[in-house]
Amino acid sequence: MLFYRSALPLSRQTLDYVAAVIRRHRRRIGSVWRLLNPGRQALLVLAYLRKGETFDDLGAGFEISTATAWRYVTETVELLAARSPGLRKALAHAKTAGHGYLILDGTLIAIDRVAADRPFYSGKHRHHGMNVQVIATPDGEIVWVSGALPGSVHDMKAAWIWRILYELEQGGWIVLADKGYHGATAALTPYKGRDKPESQKQFNRAHAKLRGPGERANAQLKTWRIPRKLRCCPHRTGQLVQAIHVLQAREVRAIQQG
Repeated sequence: MLFYRSALPLSRQTLDYVAAVIRRHRRRIGSVWRLLNPGRQALLVLAYLRKGETFDDLGAGFEISTATAWRYVTETVELLAARSPGLRKALAHAKTAGHGYLILDGTLIAIDRVAADRPFYSGKHRHHGMNVQVIATPDGEIVWVSGALPGSVHDMKAAWIWRILYELEQGGWIVLADKGYHGATAALTPYKGRDKPESQKQFNRAHAKLRGPGERANAQLKTWRIPRKLRCCPHRTGQLVQAIHVLQAREVRAIQQG
């Protein structure tokens, strides 16, 4: 087997943050010794999430077994996902930050499923996946991500299940969303149909112009390679995406601090 050195396009602050989370967890459960120290375990997890390395490759690179690599990653992802803010808390932070409106959008996290798994098949995207709802600021920063539902679940139903539209309406938010949320009283969506009057066409153009930057949030999630196509249990999707949300927020903060 050949080995080579590689790099991760992440800040040192993010690595230190993950290592601190692991260190506190080990202290809490009384874990005295492990094959990897907190810093190395943090690096292992970041390599998995950011570059999509397999557990076999991670184990070989860090000189541990495949099972140990899986266990370290699973443990850390759970710890990070637990730090993802709840919906009400996230909306309260957005209100404090002074955003004028928010953008709601759904994204499909592709999964490795066979054709028989119909609940996971999205007719809109024409492949298997898990539906995740994302709320973003006007400039595309992620405010909140939901858990995951099978890809056959429509965006409107997913928003109802997670009580997103209710919480946004209760908070008095102006919300922009695509046609998948048409009919929701809490969201402004584009007009449907052909041969629309010019006033509706102008509204749709303005709507798209405002909503466009906010859709960067989904792109930010998928700069981490793991959500591009999951090859693990589909029901781990929510934890993985929420863990990535926490890490992406740390990266944004590190960039802002220079």
